[in-house]
Formats: sequence, structure tokens, C-alpha cells
Amino acid sequence: MATMLPASPALQWLRANLFSSLPNTVATLCILYLTWTLLPSFLNWALVSAIWSAPDGRLCREAQGAGACWAFITEKHRFILFGTYPYDQHWRPALAVAMLIVLYGASALRSLWRPRLVIVWLAGLAVIAVLMWGGVFGLSYVENERWGGLILTLLLTTFGIAFAFPLSILLAVGRRSAMPLIRLMSVAYIEIIRGVPLISVLFMASVMLPLFLPGGVFIDKLLRAQTAMILFAAAYLAEVVRGGLQALPRGQDEAAQALGLTYWQRHRFVILPQALRIAIPPLVNTFIGFFKDTSLVVIIGLFDLLTTIKVSLNEPAWTGFGVEAYLFAAFVYFLFCYPMSRYSQALERRLARGAAAPMIREN
Repeated sequence: MATMLPASPALQWLRANLFSSLPNTVATLCILYLTWTLLPSFLNWALVSAIWSAPDGRLCREAQGAGACWAFITEKHRFILFGTYPYDQHWRPALAVAMLIVLYGASALRSLWRPRLVIVWLAGLAVIAVLMWGGVFGLSYVENERWGGLILTLLLTTFGIAFAFPLSILLAVGRRSAMPLIRLMSVAYIEIIRGVPLISVLFMASVMLPLFLPGGVFIDKLLRAQTAMILFAAAYLAEVVRGGLQALPRGQDEAAQALGLTYWQRHRFVILPQALRIAIPPLVNTFIGFFKDTSLVVIIGLFDLLTTIKVSLNEPAWTGFGVEAYLFAAFVYFLFCYPMSRYSQALERRLARGAAAPMIREN
């Protein structure tokens, strides 16, 4: 009797993921058919017939949509990425973006999760501040009203998450506190902030806050926007952290108490590490949403990545090329959001294996 050869790993993956059942098979075949039908025409529009250079947009208008007008991105990419920052100084925000990306990459390496990483971040942010503001080391001063584009989006996201996350942990712990006043204040803050949209919080920070300040006191609008986004994000992150705390078995806290640990020691060494590991997926989802919500700062006159694209489309020479513009915006957002999603999945699996190892050794 002939023996059947085992299926290759590729065939096993196809059967498990694409053809495991009749509905999956039908969905796979439909997607393949749509891809076969639409992909050639899209590639022809996006690459083959695309126009890559047209300083005044005339060639794009003459093509009448036969090909993508990537010349819009070619001509306006500096404004899209750096806003109204002085043209001859664009190397400064470009270097700041590169430094932020390097800091993000360093933070993703678990081998660098040491206290000195905080020092590296502080030093990096100090250098970025010098680059962006200038006024020292021979650099011309640039007021932050002229910051815009991608660098503004990254700075708002970086500082927003850096300050909102610790605040959210305090709020989540405070909401579970046994002290009624602390619990009431935490609940009130979280529910009030979550009860209004971000655009309302930004509007209050921009218009209403200056009315309550003493005469002669002025707070920069970028700082007001950053503070509003920190307070808003902290409320949402607090509920995510609280979900991780509630998912943790009560016996963990009781065991920590039996070891004689204080309240803050229990949370620092036992409760919070496990709760945050459980909450990784919703935490990263909130981070990604926060990164995209920075586009709402347009309400107080700040030009982030998406706003610079909208402003560029208002020029008569480039009116009507919104498809290419928003595809480019989607591509940039994807470049930052997708790695965050993939990294969170890898980190979740790695931490899950680390948590399971002691249990295997015990058995």
C-alpha cells in the first residue's frame, strides 16, 4: 500500500488559513478574483501611466486621470512634511524626524529596557528641541507656530503618550482605590473627559482657557494643544489599564500582601507588570488612534501632516488631485501604525512565553 507524502508547510498554511472551510474558500476565491480584475488597472494608473514631474500641474490636467499625478507629492512634499518651517532650514526637522525614528527603534529592543534608556530619550528630546527652536549654536530661532507636517504629528504623539501613560496608570489605580475621595475624583475625571469629543477639549484649551488666565499671562497654543491631548488620552488609557487590573486574579494581590510588600511595591512588582501585559492589545490600539487623532489640532491653527495636505490641495494648480494626496497620507500613517501593531503582537507573544515558562518548570 502506497504511503501518502506529508503536505508541504506552504500547503498546510494555505489549508489552515485560506481554505479551512467552505465560507473561507468562497471568500478567498472572491478576493483573488477581485485582485485579478482590479490590480492590473490600479498598477497601470499608479505606476505605468503616472506622472512624476509637473511643476505647474499642467501635464496632470492634460492626462485627465489616465495616470496618477504623483507630481503633486514631488512638488509639495517639503510643505507636507515640514509645514511652514523656513525652507533653507528643512534639514533641522528632517534630522529631528530621523532621531525620533531611531529612538522608537531603540525603545523596541528589550535588551535596551534599562534606566539609561530614559536618559537617552531625555538627551534625544533635548537635541530635537534645540534643532526645532534654534536660537543657540548658530541656529536661527524658529517659533513653534511655524512647525507643521509630519514632525508636528510625531512630536504631539511622542509627548502625548509619554505623559498620558503614567497619568493613566495613576487614574486606573485611583479608580480602584479604597479611599472614597481618591476613587470619586478619578471616576469623575475619567467619565467627564470620555464624555466629550477630543475636538471639544481642544476648543476649550484654545478658546476658553486663556479667558481664565490672569492678565499678561499667555500659554503657547502648541503647549495648550499638547496638554489637552495628554489629558484626553489619559482618560481612555486609564480604562484600558483598569481592564488589565480587573482581569488579574485577586490571589496575586493577596500573595503579594502575604510576602509583606507595601501597597506601591505590590503594584510596581506584581500587579502592574501582569496587568499591562494583559492590556497590550488595547493599549497599542489606543496609541494608534492617538497618533491619527493629532489631525484635529487644526482647530487651533496647527498644521499637522493631514492638514498640510489639505492646504496644498487648495492651490489652483493642484485642485482635483485629492486621491493621490490622501493615498500618500494613508501610506505615511501606515508606515508608522503597522509597525506598532506588529510589534505589539510580537511583544505579546514573547511576554506570554515568558509567563508560561515558570509554570512549565513547576509542572
